[in-house]
Amino acid sequence: MRVKFATMSEILIVYYSRTGNVAQLARLIARGVEEVPGMRARLRSVPPVAPVTETAAPPVPQDGAPYATNADLRECAGVILGSPTRFGNMAAPLKHFIDSTGAEWASGTLVGKPAAAFTATGTLHGGQEATLLTMLLPLLHHGALIVGLPFTEAALHTTRGGGTPYGASHVSGPEADRVIDEEARVLARALGRRVATLAAKLES
Repeated sequence: MRVKFATMSEILIVYYSRTGNVAQLARLIARGVEEVPGMRARLRSVPPVAPVTETAAPPVPQDGAPYATNADLRECAGVILGSPTRFGNMAAPLKHFIDSTGAEWASGTLVGKPAAAFTATGTLHGGQEATLLTMLLPLLHHGALIVGLPFTEAALHTTRGGGTPYGASHVSGPEADRVIDEEARVLARALGRRVATLAAKLES
């Protein structure tokens, strides 16, 4: 008799973090993913980019999550992108990674997979929602199923430190030292759960 072992499906969380706040959000989202039975988070970062093209990042980061590869996109059941805001836009390192996914776009790697976004800004009006939208647009081009945070999430009604219908977020303060408050933490985990839950339903 052949025994069939249960397998874990993975949600890919790809992010760029300069001060550590986006990385903290990524870990909270990963917790939410892993609250869904049968789902696991795969945390991946992207290296910084330099204006001098000959400058290359080491193949393995000194600390934090390993660097993302295009193979991670092919192997995941869903994807969540994270970046700090740069003038209302995603940071260049994450955009550089997305721009390298032409082959995955052509082959439909992400078609029908749930996807979401998260960000951190220095100020309340630093462009959180605009930044989230910049990450969601390429996911739409990839054919992914966009997942947000509905207002049935009670914390959306009361949060003062982050969290939007477009995705999880955090106001980190001008010195990037503001602690992620409880409501933003709740919403980050909720986003991870929502993507993982939808991925599980689609796979079944």
